[in-house]
Formats: sequence, structure tokens, C-alpha cells
Amino acid sequence: MNVAIVKYNAGNIYSVVNALKRLGVDPLLTDDTEQLQKADYVLFPGQGEARGAMEYLQARRLDEVIRSLRQPVLGICVGQQLLCKHSEEGNVDCIGIFDAEVKRFSPTRHEDKVPCMGWNCLDVKDDELMKGLGEEPYVYFVHSYYVPVCADTIATADYIQPYSAAMHRDNFYACQFHPEKSGKVGEQILRNFLDIKQK
Repeated sequence: MNVAIVKYNAGNIYSVVNALKRLGVDPLLTDDTEQLQKADYVLFPGQGEARGAMEYLQARRLDEVIRSLRQPVLGICVGQQLLCKHSEEGNVDCIGIFDAEVKRFSPTRHEDKVPCMGWNCLDVKDDELMKGLGEEPYVYFVHSYYVPVCADTIATADYIQPYSAAMHRDNFYACQFHPEKSGKVGEQILRNFLDIKQK
């Protein structure tokens, strides 16, 4: 199995590498167009700021490469947000796979802290990425921006309001949470992704 991780100026990539190694997969960390296009699966993780990430991707035409991929692709955290059409973070146009606008959390109560940080339960739809997670799947989040619930939403979480915790359109999948930091539930999601058949 040939698994590639998009290498760009976003943090948290090595925790994804280590999570895949625990599953017996030795991924290739690369920003090489040819390597990404020929991979069986591509992961697009990240922590960081949307505008800076998009500028880096565009300077290397990695946004075009990601948009062109036909194998299963999994965006994680900022990776999910960058797969949307626009982000309020830096007021920047993004890759545009998901027809959604990334918004900043607006606290309505004193106890609503931003960033949202910690464990939260998923409400999942029937989707191949979300199989076998049990009745109350808890996963780990760290984020100040979110994707509203939309047609591509396959799991929601509730913090200040319900939002898209996971998304799916065509061969593109995405998680706002960190599966690599989410214990057995996150491990199952990564296994599910690597079991998705090529279309």
C-alpha cells in the first residue's frame, strides 16, 4: 500500500506519520507532484493558519495537485478547512472541494472558550469513513474555526453550535478532529480510510 502525506508548512504531520506506522503503514511525506499523484491514498493533515498555509500551497502549485487527485484523500484539522472554498481565517480562498465557508467560533457564554480544545462526541451518518465507531465515539479537537453543517457533512459535533466534524464528497474525506490523537476511535477511522476502495 502506497500512502503519501502532503508535506507543507503545517504542524502536526509527524503525529499522523506515527499513527499510520502503528497501523503497519510506512507513509511517504512529500510535496512532490508525481509522488502524490501515484499514491494509493493521500493524507492532508495540518495545524496552523489558513492564509499562510494557502500561500505556501499556491506557491508550489500543491493546491492544484490536491484538487486533481482521484484516489482517496483525507484532510485533517486545518486540512479539512483548506478543502473548503473560503476561510474567515485570513479571509482567504481555499482549495474548493467542499462548497462551504469556514467560520470563526463566536462565544455566546462566558464558559465558551476559543479555541475549542478537548474531547467531544460525534453524531455520525452512514458513511464508509465512520463505520464501527460504537455508540458514543469521542474524538479529540483543537480549533478556533469550524465548517458549518452542510450537504457534505458525515459527522457533527456540538460546541457553541453544531458543526461539521467530518465531511465526504467524491474521493475527498475530511475530519476537523485529530484521528491520530483520538485513541481507538481515531485508529478505526484511519483503518476505515485505508480500506476505502479506489473508485
